[in-house]
Amino acid sequence: MTRIAKLLIAAALASTALSAPLSAQEADADNRTMDDLVPGETYPNTAENKLTEGAVETVSTDAPLARLEPPVAPPDNPMSEAKVELGRMLFFDPRLSGNGTMPCSACHSPDLGWGTETPISFGYPGTTHWRNSQTILNAAYYNKLFWDGSKTSLESQAPSAAHGAVAGNGDDSIMEMRLAFIPEYVTRFKELFGTENPIIADAWRAIAAYQRTIVSDPQNVPFDRFMDGDETALSEEAKRGLDLFKGKANCASCHNGALFSDQQFYDLGVPQNVIMDSTDPLQQITVRWENYSKGVTEEMYYSDPGDMGLYYVTKRQTDRYKFRVPSLRELTYTGPYMHNGTFETLAEVVDFYNEGGGEGVNKTELLKPLGLDDQEKADLVAFLESLSSDEPIVDQEPELPEIQARR
Repeated sequence: MTRIAKLLIAAALASTALSAPLSAQEADADNRTMDDLVPGETYPNTAENKLTEGAVETVSTDAPLARLEPPVAPPDNPMSEAKVELGRMLFFDPRLSGNGTMPCSACHSPDLGWGTETPISFGYPGTTHWRNSQTILNAAYYNKLFWDGSKTSLESQAPSAAHGAVAGNGDDSIMEMRLAFIPEYVTRFKELFGTENPIIADAWRAIAAYQRTIVSDPQNVPFDRFMDGDETALSEEAKRGLDLFKGKANCASCHNGALFSDQQFYDLGVPQNVIMDSTDPLQQITVRWENYSKGVTEEMYYSDPGDMGLYYVTKRQTDRYKFRVPSLRELTYTGPYMHNGTFETLAEVVDFYNEGGGEGVNKTELLKPLGLDDQEKADLVAFLESLSSDEPIVDQEPELPEIQARR
């Protein structure tokens, strides 16, 4: 039985035990209340913050560490092996981009932890990017996607990346037309969605379905085996690191639950990446464009020309430099780390937290100097490594169908 087939069966079993989560359309970021965006905070004129009925709660501000369970698909995008296979093809297909050269896999390579090995992601030809390419490993469990949480479902994340000016830079109409000139896609879309020609929104649904299969298998993760009762799954160093994680190091205050993320937003005072001070005109253009297009005034930009994170979404001064907490799963394969890729190794990350983080205008009070000695830091790294699969999760690029002229 294939990995995908096993995941589909597990997801189906999980679905029967849970009521339906928020649909892909309902979960789109444009329809969120402010308290949906930043759970736990109260805003005037908005509904009381609460989980969507039936949603899978993988995170909480006080959730214990837990084994990862199969993700559940939204009711308007059910999983099937045929849909996953179509999504797999589209994920690797460069024709879903502006100039037909930038597939999803360009910035989310299976061989590079489903991200890139560079601190900053690759930009669309003629541009540069400005943030680290987040791994899509276990993205199925997030209810806030991208570093600033601007999307809340895989179905809305996929087109956002494909349209992004420094990412895919694609236009829906031309991408949809390309699909219509590929006979195999026409057949697959018709069988799956019942349309005479491919509809681009269905392409994003298929890609989202594929991404829901790119998840950790608990049987292959030492920490999950330990949670299942295998005392030998963790080394003595990792067990000491687990105690530090929950105790002295206080990592679990933000990295908790099965995902090892509370999906909240914090300013940690992460050092600014050199791209922000670059003399490269393309990098300067990207940083200015990203700021101006997100509503930052020229006066504010010149006084504070950095990546303001959650502020771009909420326009609240108290959200400047806050970024969503990432999952710690599969860390061994997903460096560099932080929103700007400023740390190359887990040891550097631990050193940063041991020093109490950096300087930030809205820096969280949760960060304090930890006073860890060298052995404790090594133990903590050993535990963090136990959250990764024994072998990297990879996939091979499929053979893509040919485009053909038509009347």
